[in-house]
Amino acid sequence: MSEWFEQPAQAASEQHRQHASARQQQLTKPPGSLGVLEGCAIQLAALQRREQPRVERVDIVIFAADHGVADEGVSAFPQVVTGEMVKNFSSGGAAITVLARELAANFQVVNVGTVSALPELPQVLDRRLAAGTQNFNREPAMSAELCAQALAAGRDIVEPITQTDLFIGGEMGIANTTTAAAIACALLKVAPQDMVGRGTGVDDDGVALKARVIAHALQLHAAALTSPLAILQILGGFEIAALSGAYIRCAQRGIAVLVDGFICTAAALVALQLNPSIRPWLLFSHCSAERGHRLLIDHLDVRPLLNLDLRLGEGSGAAVAVPLLRMACALHNRMASFESAGVSTV
Repeated sequence: MSEWFEQPAQAASEQHRQHASARQQQLTKPPGSLGVLEGCAIQLAALQRREQPRVERVDIVIFAADHGVADEGVSAFPQVVTGEMVKNFSSGGAAITVLARELAANFQVVNVGTVSALPELPQVLDRRLAAGTQNFNREPAMSAELCAQALAAGRDIVEPITQTDLFIGGEMGIANTTTAAAIACALLKVAPQDMVGRGTGVDDDGVALKARVIAHALQLHAAALTSPLAILQILGGFEIAALSGAYIRCAQRGIAVLVDGFICTAAALVALQLNPSIRPWLLFSHCSAERGHRLLIDHLDVRPLLNLDLRLGEGSGAAVAVPLLRMACALHNRMASFESAGVSTV
């Protein structure tokens, strides 16, 4: 497991960061007037080690898996929906597939653990580890071996990706907002009632049930929740572990990551606690309507690009934010300087 703690092969380029910052001061606008867009361009220039940062080539990977905790009735949808949505991704009818086409992004789905085996489907890779996780309200969600395999599944998907400018990970899994909330509660020592939200659309009683289930699990496993890896194994999901592995491997390979909403941010939190050195490579796309996401964002001390009350998942919020990054790069690369435009500065 030592590979998860290895630092990125090369750090973000301070030289490119300084050059990009200096260029922003020379463009025909008041300094800082493009706000967060300026910071995005500067960060991408440093991460990509380019004078002209770009977000032309985007890779989107959706990890899908089922969760044993669904047995507790924490979702408004039945567990069969996970597999049905994988088929919807494959046929191009889901929100993220529409967005991926609009972005001309490379797109694939990885089945790391649906309850039922799925037939061979276009753009879907079968990396199914088991028929979902176990119910963490009664026993650990995964064995140590399965947790390691799920992390490795995310790593292995990133390995063949080349010539990309940005990686987006997404997720699909009925009951995974409960899983993500449990992970976040254990890592941040937050009360479940402060972390859980409506997920797929449960009512107030459903939210209260989710909090009780998580509280029971935290008490049941208290003695074993001693490290980020143990928390991931005991409370996590295959797709969340795969996302954590993918985020770490992207950073190690120098690939910028745009993190989606609540579940993906929980996976990023695990990845950062396993390997804090990856932090510069993680950009955060939006703050979702899921209650606990703001707590995670505040803990990580990051500023998401958007706040649109999204709570769909699938990587959809990150995909929606890509045009902003593209505009940030276009402005940085193509605006005239005061000197080239003949505009006075005094």
